[in-house]
Amino acid sequence: MTSSDKTNPKVALVTGAGTGIGRAVALAFLREGYSVVLAGRRIEPLNEVAKESGSDRALPVSTDVGSPESVTALFEKIREKFGRIDVLFNNAGVSGIGTGFEDIAFDHWQNIVNINLTGSFLCAQGAFKLMKEQLPQGGRIINNGSISAHAPRPNSAPYTSTKHAITGLTKSISLDGRKYNIACGQIDIGNALTELSARMAKGVPQANGEIAVEPMMDAKEVADAVVHMAALPLSTNVQFMTIMATKMPFVGRG
Repeated sequence: MTSSDKTNPKVALVTGAGTGIGRAVALAFLREGYSVVLAGRRIEPLNEVAKESGSDRALPVSTDVGSPESVTALFEKIREKFGRIDVLFNNAGVSGIGTGFEDIAFDHWQNIVNINLTGSFLCAQGAFKLMKEQLPQGGRIINNGSISAHAPRPNSAPYTSTKHAITGLTKSISLDGRKYNIACGQIDIGNALTELSARMAKGVPQANGEIAVEPMMDAKEVADAVVHMAALPLSTNVQFMTIMATKMPFVGRG
């Protein structure tokens, strides 16, 4: 038996669901029988994912995760449509990699922080409140941390800073959610083949200044890992998971 059934499917919210990892995870949840709220800035890609799934359990909602008003409206729709939320995959984000530290403009920094960190906070808080109120109480929040939650790439200060901060957010939610049966974990993803990471096939800067092509993995493997984390009983939690292409130059000297 899967984690949900046709008469009472569990409800998952995936942010950044229109492309990349978010798209792969949303489709995986739908295949597993969840009702899935697809959140993202642009409604067109969300509608395409819903159409591709062939499921009537997909609900696309145009959302700016960095806007408190937009996130509030998102959760009002979830409350109205489903009355609960079982899983949040906090995935929406931008990379902003490639600008030397001394050349980072304030608005560039602020935009990445607003989407990656503030957006994750706002969505997690919305899910937390609903999970606390609903019956049965509880649920699971899964934050997309990234390999950059552990180690930076060259010229990535804003992105790396937000991803290190996501780890602190994950730990705080995990601690504060205990009394409400809310589990929170983090998946740190490296080199999954998506639109965002396609440039790596041409080579990316390394710490020693060289340009190197890095091994990639299928985004479906990431989606399967997120679904696994979500399917566990709330008495069990994957606190941190790192998933990466086996030969990615991350551990040791590469």
